[in-house]
Amino acid sequence: MYSGSGFSDWEIGDITVIIHNEVYHLFHLIIPNHDYIAHAISSDGISWKRVNNALFVGHPGEWDDDMLWTMHVCEVGGKFEMYYTGLQRKDRGVASRVGYAESTNLIDWTKKSKDIYPIEPKGIYYETYKTNPRTWLSFRDPFRFEHNGDVYLLVATRTLYGPVSRRGCVGLVKITNDIFELMPPLLYPRVYDDVECPCVFELNGRFYLLGSIREDIKVRYWFADKFLGEYHSFNADVLLPQGNYAARIVEDKEHLLVYNFFFTYGKIDSLRVLPPPKELVTDEEGRLLLKSYYRWEQMARKPLTQEEMLPVKQLLGNDSATLNTEKEKWTCGTGSGYEIFCVERPAQSFIWEGILTVEGMGKFGLVSDIDADGNGYFISFDLLNGLVNIRTWGFNPLNTRNNFIFHDIQSGVFSVPNKKSFRFKLIRYGNYIELSINGFVELTLMDYTFSGSGVGLYTCSAVIALEESTLAAISNPPEEYASQEDAQKLTS
Repeated sequence: MYSGSGFSDWEIGDITVIIHNEVYHLFHLIIPNHDYIAHAISSDGISWKRVNNALFVGHPGEWDDDMLWTMHVCEVGGKFEMYYTGLQRKDRGVASRVGYAESTNLIDWTKKSKDIYPIEPKGIYYETYKTNPRTWLSFRDPFRFEHNGDVYLLVATRTLYGPVSRRGCVGLVKITNDIFELMPPLLYPRVYDDVECPCVFELNGRFYLLGSIREDIKVRYWFADKFLGEYHSFNADVLLPQGNYAARIVEDKEHLLVYNFFFTYGKIDSLRVLPPPKELVTDEEGRLLLKSYYRWEQMARKPLTQEEMLPVKQLLGNDSATLNTEKEKWTCGTGSGYEIFCVERPAQSFIWEGILTVEGMGKFGLVSDIDADGNGYFISFDLLNGLVNIRTWGFNPLNTRNNFIFHDIQSGVFSVPNKKSFRFKLIRYGNYIELSINGFVELTLMDYTFSGSGVGLYTCSAVIALEESTLAAISNPPEEYASQEDAQKLTS
């Protein structure tokens, strides 16, 4: 994983990832200065090392002499192209425009004007510097997409009409022989202030459009049968739950991956981290789903069987609790109140999976990073409504009047199984937490609150069974500011 942190813990901004010669290249903003675009590389798409910065703000008087914002990097015709957002000091940085740079090796970049850059709106479909009631102009976050031989740029911009806080749209620019043409919005949902970091891709015969929404810090998506067709929403349109932002896609051989950065604690000025990617797939209805990154299985060491995970500890001393640990099936429950049933994890980072079956209508879930007093992460499942939630829950030594921690940090929805039985996979990698239900990722987040050594189950007036469970150790993520030797090898 990667944070890019220096003096500030929240330096990483919007991102783009490109894979070339089996090396993953990450480009990202530097927050809050926005004075250059950083570059990091990886051999596995998870652990990153910084290399030379890609692009810097222009010299005084140039169109991008104030700040650099979101970019997109792609390979075209044997060279690499970067479309990026720039701001100018002359207009106090309130107007964003789209610029262009080229590279032959992804390391050394040269800005080019081609007589059309920077691109800015002309007042045909989109707000301009002089015609925007917000008094700052969105024409930014470019994403290059080629379709039927034509080249388009998607941009985060705003229409000329509608309520001021609902004008956000995905604008479209067509580029032909270094001439640009502003086209009507590809998407205008009429509900958001901006649709940030848009990107589009084709998957299983449909086109999908991703956008990051500042109102609730989530990544949403829309679909269409044709690239220039009408884009629709499913009843559940959240692709990445709260805290995940600035999603961009990249093809990794037969895998279509989505990367993003994560706001810890739900605050834009808190620690930001680039978590591991997820894989995009669709179900039979065409809805987008997330699967775990395929490299997790390559990282896992020999897993413990369910029998090898014993013994199971009961932490809360509930007299109504019951526990039966057969060789391949554990059954635990409580008649009244809570009990936590936990085992020792084999390493700080791990993959735990199994099948859970529940009886009755009581509360139940998983626990992770639990200590002897029951402080840790609680993951609850609501099979009636298809809801999953993770919260931090435990003792707060810093406040004697409210001496508890109880924070819901992320929620998700999932398809309710016909039977009260489902497969789960919980990944804990450093401070990254990922939960899959029946093969699809429902929770993905970073958190730094707890680090106890126990994992397990909890029940409250419920009886649950655990079967086919394994617990595998994985190596901890390396420190980002470790030796740069690996980076030198990858770029040499």
